Amino acid sequence: MVLFATSPSPKATAVALAALLLAGCAVGPDYVRPQMDVPVAYKETGPWKTATPQAIDASHPWWEAYGDTALNALIVQANAANQNIRIAEAQYREAQAIAAAAHAGFYPTVGLDAGATRAQTNSTGTVKRGTTDTLGLAASWEPDLWGAVRRSVEAGNADVQASADDLAGARLSIQTTLAQDYLQIRVIDLQRALYASTTAAYARALELTQHQYAAGTVLRSDVALAQSQLKTAEAQAVDLEAQRSQLEHAIAVLTGQAPASFSLAPLPSSGQTTAASLSTTNALHVQLPIAPTGLPSELLERRPDIAAAERRVQAANANIGVAKAAYYPQIVLSASGGFSAGNLASLFNTPSRVWSLGAALAQTVFDGGLRRAHTDQAVATYDASVAQYKQTVLGGFQQVEDNLATLRVLDRESALQAQAVQASQLAERLALSQYRAGTATYLSVVTAQQLSLTNQRTAAQLLGRQLAASVSLIAATGGGWTTAAATATTSGN
Repeated sequence: MVLFATSPSPKATAVALAALLLAGCAVGPDYVRPQMDVPVAYKETGPWKTATPQAIDASHPWWEAYGDTALNALIVQANAANQNIRIAEAQYREAQAIAAAAHAGFYPTVGLDAGATRAQTNSTGTVKRGTTDTLGLAASWEPDLWGAVRRSVEAGNADVQASADDLAGARLSIQTTLAQDYLQIRVIDLQRALYASTTAAYARALELTQHQYAAGTVLRSDVALAQSQLKTAEAQAVDLEAQRSQLEHAIAVLTGQAPASFSLAPLPSSGQTTAASLSTTNALHVQLPIAPTGLPSELLERRPDIAAAERRVQAANANIGVAKAAYYPQIVLSASGGFSAGNLASLFNTPSRVWSLGAALAQTVFDGGLRRAHTDQAVATYDASVAQYKQTVLGGFQQVEDNLATLRVLDRESALQAQAVQASQLAERLALSQYRAGTATYLSVVTAQQLSLTNQRTAAQLLGRQLAASVSLIAATGGGWTTAAATATTSGN
């Protein structure tokens, strides 16, 4: 088998050279990142807390800063088994395949054919039968004169990077959701310990009223009040079980497991709850880290959703060039060569060699506005992607500001709530002592106990809000993710 029997003609060579010279032209606008009016600094100053056990940075997984080994293990498991992450990973591979398909447009299409034909002819009354055997190689190539293929490849590469950013965003979303659910379970465990000690105290108070009623020193209403208070606290403790079960089920799904096969051991009880334990993370055995908020301009490089939106702007910009390339003529170069003979024995002889060279020029004269419509569609898609990018950036700024403000306010509120817990616990002890001495009614005891329980539960809930806000701030600042690291990972693939 051979490609050509003789050299191509001068005209064909001239056409090929002209095509190669024109291949440097690419229609459509070159990409420039959309300009954003980025503030110099955040409105909320940081860090919101001066003493930080560990900082968040790109050198280690962000969740390790909380210092909880169970949380670390759960997030590692979610990274490997979560189905939403697997969906994003498959979509990333799909984007890579689409980009590879676009890149194939740079190369010619080559085909091999072989055949045998048996035919009968009747010429001048003479019937002839014969067999024709063929073997050939054909190639065709459309030079990228106007950059349509290059713009398609540019769009495909941008989509690959955006899909990689989406994968990073999916991982961050799953990680932060799991961390928040886990930390809320630990806060519920803290509240369960609070209710365990509270109901034990209420049971002792009920026993006291029963003894005094038996002695005839108090009314039956005091016993009823004590019973009502104990059962109310027990009912509230049972309600915590429902909340914990739902969060536990959510963690099971996040880690790729069925809820029936997953359980999370309760937090070990540390004994009597105090105002200090309810307002700090010591009772939960976790640390409260601080996320590096940095400057607003750095947020553009540290959030995967912002990076993905910006790269989709780049893809939309490239697609404008693809649409505009349709206004220009298309040139297709073709060549074929091979053998054709009446029998296999002479198929590879020199006289059986055949070849051809060709060039075709095609230009659409009228399409009813189709090309104009495609161009307008590409421009509109680009404008929408720019607006989406800017909206994503603004949303990122808002999330950082929201969580900084929340952490600042909750820090002050927690300090005040700790003081309220201390005061209400003192009032509870004094009221109970006065009741034993007969100088106060049991209603004053109930009022003080209810206030103490409410304040302690509020303190625990504030701690949960602080932990949730700290995770949200980490997510809002990218969780240590950077576009530089993502680009290096994408290039490595």
